[in-house]
Amino acid sequence: MPRLPRRLPRLTRPLSRRRLRQPVPLVPFGLALGLTLVLAAAAAAGLIVLTLVGLGSPDLPHGNLGVTDLLEVVKISLAVVAGVGGVVALVVAYRRQRLAEAGEAREHTKLYAERFTTAANQLGSDAPAVRLAGIHALAALADDWPGGRQMCIDVLCAYLRMPPEPEPDAEHDPGAHGSWRAMREVRATIIRLIAAHLHRNAPTPWHGHDLDFTGVVFDNGADFTNAEFSGGRVVFAGAKFSGGRVAFADAEFSGGEVSFDRAEFSGGTASFGGVKFSAGEVSFTGAKFSGGEVGFGGAEFSGSRVAFNHAEFSAGRVAFAGVEFSGGTVWFGGVKFSGGEVGFGGVKFSGGQVLFGLAEFSDGEVSFNLAKFSDGEVSFSGAKFSGGTVWFSGAKFSGGQVLFVQAEFSGGRVVFTDAEFSDGEVSFSLAKFSGGTVWFGGVKFSGGKVAFDRAEFSAGRVAFDGVEFSGGLVSFDGAKLSGGKVAFTGAEFSAGTVWFSHAWFSGGEVSFDGAKFSGGRVSFHGVSDWSHPPIDLPAQAPGLQLPSRPLP
Repeated sequence: MPRLPRRLPRLTRPLSRRRLRQPVPLVPFGLALGLTLVLAAAAAAGLIVLTLVGLGSPDLPHGNLGVTDLLEVVKISLAVVAGVGGVVALVVAYRRQRLAEAGEAREHTKLYAERFTTAANQLGSDAPAVRLAGIHALAALADDWPGGRQMCIDVLCAYLRMPPEPEPDAEHDPGAHGSWRAMREVRATIIRLIAAHLHRNAPTPWHGHDLDFTGVVFDNGADFTNAEFSGGRVVFAGAKFSGGRVAFADAEFSGGEVSFDRAEFSGGTASFGGVKFSAGEVSFTGAKFSGGEVGFGGAEFSGSRVAFNHAEFSAGRVAFAGVEFSGGTVWFGGVKFSGGEVGFGGVKFSGGQVLFGLAEFSDGEVSFNLAKFSDGEVSFSGAKFSGGTVWFSGAKFSGGQVLFVQAEFSGGRVVFTDAEFSDGEVSFSLAKFSGGTVWFGGVKFSGGKVAFDRAEFSAGRVAFDGVEFSGGLVSFDGAKLSGGKVAFTGAEFSAGTVWFSHAWFSGGEVSFDGAKFSGGRVSFHGVSDWSHPPIDLPAQAPGLQLPSRPLP
């Protein structure tokens, strides 16, 4: 059984350099007493003079001072002398108290050092029970010693960072397996104690302190429910969540920095349901979601910066259902969706920025079904859709900006079935449609702007079948339709504007089969290339404007 290595003595070094609260430096006793007597004598002389003046005898050599007045002066003088003695006694008592406090502080420091050393030695024991005792002793010391709390936390986290021994075979070596399970319980106890002290109602909270879980293996779960991360730096970088249930439900990230960079979620369940991200920075950059289930249901992103940059979703299930993005910035830049299921169903985008720029959708399923985009900015600019399915079915775009600028659609499916575009801006400008299917079947364009300006349609299929164009602007200004199929089969144009100015119809198929033109404006005026015009366009219809002159 491995002993705790010689790391712990290194961790104790800050103890000798710790800046504990020091007593205020005292003036030398003789000087302090002399100054006190001088000040007291001056005060006494001043009182006597004031008394004499008050008795009508400012000129002592020629004044008439009666017996009664003289007795009054004597009384005052005696009172002043008594006061001087009292002041001297106070000075002596004050110095005695401060010296006692300094001695008590030294004793406390010595006691804390002894408790720390004892607990550290217990952590190095071969016996699991002794290690458990050392863990509880360190936690108790951290509660009692605010000045050394961070150091105690560092030791507990350092123990967790030590790689665990591989699990022995229970049948071939039951003794070793029993010892392994006991040591596993030691690690679980540390996690449990830290989580209990991060609870928002903890009797002695450890909020605001640094916690370093770099590379820690969470194979037996952890419960950070209702934890409060309000400051300091909390690091789960490279941590492995491979079993059990790790819960951050209803936790609050309101300050400091929390890092899940390069963390691996390969098994078990990780729950961030109901979490509030309101300040600070939380990063999942480079994290790998390859198994198990990770849930963000009901989380609130109202501030701070949350980054999933270059994360990989290759298996398992990650759910953001019911999340509210109302402020701050959430980055999914460079994320790879290559398998499994990622759900944003029912999400509310009402403010801030949510950025999927340069994300890659190559397999699996990503769902934004019933999501609400009412404010802020959601960006898929530069994203690559090469496989799998991305769902926006029933989504409502009622404000803000949703950007697919320069996105590449080369495979898979992107489905907007029954979505509603009533306000704000949705932009596919400069997007490239070279494969796969983008489906707008049953969508309602009743307001706002949807732009395909300078987009390139060279392969694949973009379907507006059964779409209702009843308001707003849908613009294909400068779009190049050179291949693939763009279908407006059964679409209804009753209001609003569909604009093909400067578009290039040079190849592929653009079909208006069964389309109904009852109002609004569908304009092909000013097209740049009409060599492969759309098929099934009527010669004339309400609101339909064909090119005014033949084009090559």
